[in-house]
Amino acid sequence: MPIRVAIFNVSMEGTNYVVLEQAVKGNELSQHLQARNHPQIKNIAEIIQRIHPDVILLNEFDYSPQSSLDIQHFIKNYLQVSQSENPIIDFPYFFAGPVNTGVDSGLDLDGDGNASGIRGDAFGFGLYPGHYGMAVLSKFPIQTQQIRTFQYFLWKDMPNNLLETVKNEDGSDYYSEQAQQILRLSSKSHWDVPIKVGNQSLHILSSHPTPPVFDGYEDRNGKRNHDEIRFWTDYISGSESSAYIYDDKGQRGGLLGEHFIVAGDLNASPVEGSAMPSGISGLINHPRINDTMSPKSEGGRAHSPDNINGAEHTAGWRMRVDYVLPSSSLKVANSGVFWPTQDDPLHHLIKDRQSSSDHKLVWVDVDMSK
Repeated sequence: MPIRVAIFNVSMEGTNYVVLEQAVKGNELSQHLQARNHPQIKNIAEIIQRIHPDVILLNEFDYSPQSSLDIQHFIKNYLQVSQSENPIIDFPYFFAGPVNTGVDSGLDLDGDGNASGIRGDAFGFGLYPGHYGMAVLSKFPIQTQQIRTFQYFLWKDMPNNLLETVKNEDGSDYYSEQAQQILRLSSKSHWDVPIKVGNQSLHILSSHPTPPVFDGYEDRNGKRNHDEIRFWTDYISGSESSAYIYDDKGQRGGLLGEHFIVAGDLNASPVEGSAMPSGISGLINHPRINDTMSPKSEGGRAHSPDNINGAEHTAGWRMRVDYVLPSSSLKVANSGVFWPTQDDPLHHLIKDRQSSSDHKLVWVDVDMSK
């Protein structure tokens, strides 16, 4: 029996809940999840109810020390409440962990002469710790003791990394020697979250690499995006390619399992945008990845009628950036992108970021049976 796995960048982060230029505190999401009546969150819940995934990764779901309570409020106050008379959905199991966004590096990483501790001086761009966090929700038991996180993995420890190529126009290093020694690879985190499906494990490989923009000649964000994606390519490639990898508990090596899905807003396309295409191409075309049924939508096609890639777009700004990439060990039964066309009564759910998100929910049905 197929199970449905989805990724949704839900834009449930602090700046989406304040007026322009208003300061954010980092508790905005928590407040609205308790209140039960925020229109954007209700639309997010309706979309999830309509697609009804068995497992879903939420990107841009703010993390805090009370994230477990926040997720419970999201489930109880929104997902378990019928939105527009749709069947409710429950996720008895979930995982959320700390991320690098908004975490003070202690250094002036963006070169503005001020070590502010936030924005470009944090380990990952953010206005407070946990900004743009992540969460995995599941109908199946999460094998909590086997979860691997890679929040602290250092960029310099990746062989042939692009950190060494982040240079100013005059050829000097963009990052100081001190910065290069402490920079973490992941702008948020990388997670391997195994889920028990029957007597098998399905590893949800979750991340949200930095956008390959908002930089200059040195292309620091573009190169970090490339290596954040390359991490998964190495992780699934076997012992020789993944030997350098260590998790936050010190365990070394790559994937220990047959079935996996790489999920996340990877902020990259092999054919469009500003990303270094070799990173995402290397992952999509990996022999252990099955991308034969790339998710599509008529809404995306209609949104960019003159673009041959439009049907595969997952963001309102016309790119495929959100991925559910099953392992080649899995049979893909169906896939899609929730993107109603403008003449569809459901279009109001996705028309802009205020309605739900500037990204669309992407889903894939996979069969784990032999």
